[in-house]
Amino acid sequence: ALPEKKMIFKGHTANKEDMNTLVLSPLICYPLPGGSALITFEEAKVAQRITEMREHTVQLSCEELEELDQCRVRVQAVPVDILLPSALEIRLTQSSRSILLSDLPSLDISKEALLDKLELFFSKTKNGGSEVESREFLEDSDQVVLTFTEDGVAQPLIERGHIQMPIGKGKYKVKISPYMSGDISNLQLQPSRCPRTVLLSGIPDVLSEESMRDALEIHFQKGSRGGGEVDALSYVRAGRAGWAVFVED
Repeated sequence: ALPEKKMIFKGHTANKEDMNTLVLSPLICYPLPGGSALITFEEAKVAQRITEMREHTVQLSCEELEELDQCRVRVQAVPVDILLPSALEIRLTQSSRSILLSDLPSLDISKEALLDKLELFFSKTKNGGSEVESREFLEDSDQVVLTFTEDGVAQPLIERGHIQMPIGKGKYKVKISPYMSGDISNLQLQPSRCPRTVLLSGIPDVLSEESMRDALEIHFQKGSRGGGEVDALSYVRAGRAGWAVFVED
């Protein structure tokens, strides 16, 4: 299932043929069950070698253990397969009652105070507006969406493109654009294997998190055991659960 997240498109299209092109940068959240670890090596050939060996006996530090025969644990190594988007279609809809305001001035007032001034200005018919139903800053943006209670108010303002707006002692040119909302209408995924990352499972809860991480990293960076330089390692103790986040290499 796709996680719910609001996103704002900030790109620019210079050529008409590029208008339907969207570049995705996937951010994959991978569930980690208790008693497992993800280890990423600097070289893909090391990860392949580790998964081909399947089972590994890891030497532990005996300082935290009472019995000498508990100083070794067997863990299983398997490749990590994730789903990556291969095609995405978004259905865009222009709101009939909303406008998008941008190029807003940077003033020494709070966002809430600026929203009050925008609502007051655009609620007046002499400025081309009407009663405002809602106003909000877009997430992670300096743009504001104003929604009117009536249809037919937004389009004439959009056609103007800009409007001079007095705020305090100054006048500022504010850009007015249509407010477009998008819904994912089609998403296709394809399996992809992480070339440098290995999932280790069956790790018993016999050491502290820091000590277990150190023991795993020491073991799997040794060439004599099929390992190599470790780039990153995440470990989750038995009885717990966690998430690992994959970004583009």
